[in-house]
Amino acid sequence: MSLDEIGNPPIPRCGEAGRAGKLWNKAISVSWSVVEETAGHNPWLETDAPRGRDYDERFVRLAAQGLDVHGEANLVASLGLHSVLDAGCGTGRIAMELARRGLGVVGVDLDPEMLAAGRDKAPFIQWIEADLVDVDLERTFDGIVMAGNVMIFLTPGTEGAVMTNLVRHLEEGGLLVAGFSLGRGRLSLETYDDLAGAAGLELVDRWASWDRDAFEAGADYAVSIHRRG
Repeated sequence: MSLDEIGNPPIPRCGEAGRAGKLWNKAISVSWSVVEETAGHNPWLETDAPRGRDYDERFVRLAAQGLDVHGEANLVASLGLHSVLDAGCGTGRIAMELARRGLGVVGVDLDPEMLAAGRDKAPFIQWIEADLVDVDLERTFDGIVMAGNVMIFLTPGTEGAVMTNLVRHLEEGGLLVAGFSLGRGRLSLETYDDLAGAAGLELVDRWASWDRDAFEAGADYAVSIHRRG
């Protein structure tokens, strides 16, 4: 299936999975150019990308075409975790699937319209409207997932503070799983690993997709697992 068959996607942000994710990742270099990264301004909130149910519609269509839209949940659920913080949860697609599989999940997002869609679909999940830089849930989790492009949609300059704050919510030995697009002008893996190390995390594994495709130099997407302690 080609990108033309799927159509011109908005800037992905809650997470891309399986074959659907690979197609979206190829398109993001065009979409990302509309975002102006200015210190103090959140790139996601300044886009005109679809929100709420409009955002969900694309995943509904992809699923109807037979594409896997649960690659992130597949990977996270395979790690033996019992509780997960979905950091930058958007409309809750991943959180809902993890909850369906029996994991305890909390979703946090800065965008009230995206969260409203999650609350409508799954009121039994705890949804928190907050910035990842200073959210305080007064608890810890076995794992944290930042799917899709959460790391590159953070307010520029807050990446280190976000990592440090998230680690406060992670159990000793817990896992941080993050996936984001790579490319010129975006957060590099070297910088990401430095931020993770400064926050007390060590790299465990890395792939080029949520389907665990081997990561090679020049890949345009990375899924990384870091462990606390």
